[in-house]
Amino acid sequence: MRLLIVGRLSGELVTASKIALNRGASVTHADGIDQGLAALRAKGGDLVMVDVGLDIRRLVQALSDERIRTPVVACGIASDARAAVAAIQAGAKEYIPLPPDPEMIAAVLEAVAADTRSFVWRDPSMERVVRLAEQVARSEASVLITGESGTGKEVLARHVHAKSNRAGRPFVSVNCAAIPEALLESELFGHEKGAFTGAIARRIGRFEEANGGTLLLDEISEMDVRLQSKLLRALQERVIDRVGGAAPVKVDIRVLATSNRNLAEEVKKGTFREDLFYRLNVVHLRLPPLRERLADILELAAHFSRKYAELNGLPLRPLAREAQALVARNPWRGNVRELENTIHRAVLLAQGPEIGPEAILSPEGEALAAPPASGPVERAASAAEAATRGLVGRTVADVERDLILDTLDHCLGNRTHAARILGISIRTLRNKLNEYVEAGVQVAEPGGVRAVAAYG
Repeated sequence: MRLLIVGRLSGELVTASKIALNRGASVTHADGIDQGLAALRAKGGDLVMVDVGLDIRRLVQALSDERIRTPVVACGIASDARAAVAAIQAGAKEYIPLPPDPEMIAAVLEAVAADTRSFVWRDPSMERVVRLAEQVARSEASVLITGESGTGKEVLARHVHAKSNRAGRPFVSVNCAAIPEALLESELFGHEKGAFTGAIARRIGRFEEANGGTLLLDEISEMDVRLQSKLLRALQERVIDRVGGAAPVKVDIRVLATSNRNLAEEVKKGTFREDLFYRLNVVHLRLPPLRERLADILELAAHFSRKYAELNGLPLRPLAREAQALVARNPWRGNVRELENTIHRAVLLAQGPEIGPEAILSPEGEALAAPPASGPVERAASAAEAATRGLVGRTVADVERDLILDTLDHCLGNRTHAARILGISIRTLRNKLNEYVEAGVQVAEPGGVRAVAAYG
């Protein structure tokens, strides 16, 4: 966590600085807005705490103009309510009263440092992806993460970073689709003063900001081919050239990339460089769409209902059985992002002790379309198709392991009951479970089930 404190260091700000240092933050001080902007251009930062008496609106506007996305928090004496309101209206994300409360400082630092999108999964198809991600996380290999929009590619990238040897260093994300083509080069590599109209000062780019840590190139398939050659050089030689710069700059980063397109097809079309594709695709992690992760749907729905109940100060309401059935049957073309938004709305609209199907609405306020009516034969065929799709590409040993472990969960860890359902001897079951434990696989204990994997 890189914290910049802007303002004359009176006793209260000195105390806030010490609290942040004790919480593990790296703290830099600047006397005024201009010095603070210079520090951010030169070093980057994760959070700015600024004296409420300074021109916060000018600071926020300058950060916006220069596309520096560091959040700003205002600090001031506790009794100055008018200044607090003005700071929020000027663009500050939060107001911290002084003298500082250590728990308040800690909460703000934790909120900025922590990824607010929890990583939750239970489906075997996701389990395979996560195992591979964690297996390669400690390497320096580039990783390409693909999947439909909304499947959680950036969340998985952050998980790889958190499990890597660079976890204590910066994680910097650049959305290549959201930045205009003319500005993306400056965003990535930085620029020197006067390099182009509006370049009022030298500014480091995302490569330098991520130095020592991880750089995520989100939706890299949207990057122009001409810029891809510069990116390839940066990956191969670990040096970059600022726009308008005279000398190369060395960087030490690990690069992750995401795409919702098939990059191999983009190479064939000539819209993506083949050499860059192979440089990025050392390890390929494909996130399956939510409709192929049936075991994740209700797990995620329950997680989001808890999250948004707490966030909005509302009572926790579980999903009613009818609502669960509706959620489980929906195709979720927007994947996890669509599911999250739907459950967020449901939490706000629900009445009574449970979230009923009447609260599960589309963004337009309409009831989710129920799937077409089908008889037992159609339902059986659909279930068989889904089951078959989940088995393709898997080994017999993997399928057998998941069947045994899921059955054991169903039996709440009762070995005898599970063996009877599986049609094997208790001895065979115990031998299999011992193999799984030795391989580091979690096995349900008697009276319980395996813990749900969740990371926040």
